[in-house]
Amino acid sequence: MRLRPHPSRTTALLTGLAALTAALTVPPALGTPAAHAAPGGRAGAASGPCAAGALCLWPKADFGGTRRTYELSDTDIESCTPLPKGTTAVALANRTGRPVTTYQSAECAETAEFDTYPGGGSWVPRSPYQVRAFKVWER
Repeated sequence: MRLRPHPSRTTALLTGLAALTAALTVPPALGTPAAHAAPGGRAGAASGPCAAGALCLWPKADFGGTRRTYELSDTDIESCTPLPKGTTAVALANRTGRPVTTYQSAECAETAEFDTYPGGGSWVPRSPYQVRAFKVWER
């Protein structure tokens, strides 16, 4: 004797599985979340690629355009480092392991906008101003 499942139970089971699958499936348009800073300036996998030990700057929001990378080995600590003349950055990632202050002023003047980002891994997809210079701090 073979047991057959009751049709209404099979339908209920399939309907439940379909609902669960739909709830767990991310539509293709949403497959890659938009890059955004989480509390503390951290972002997930959608953040711009930046190697450990580097400060990465992008000219366009959401890590767009050609990335400019600075490493501790070629950057003076606690000195103002202006970006090349005529360039700015709008997105950044600080993976130096040290705090980094970005400046709206190319001379690191504190009369314009400036912000400091922790070095443990800060991703900023949209700076509130055009970054023209930065300082890497000892601690």
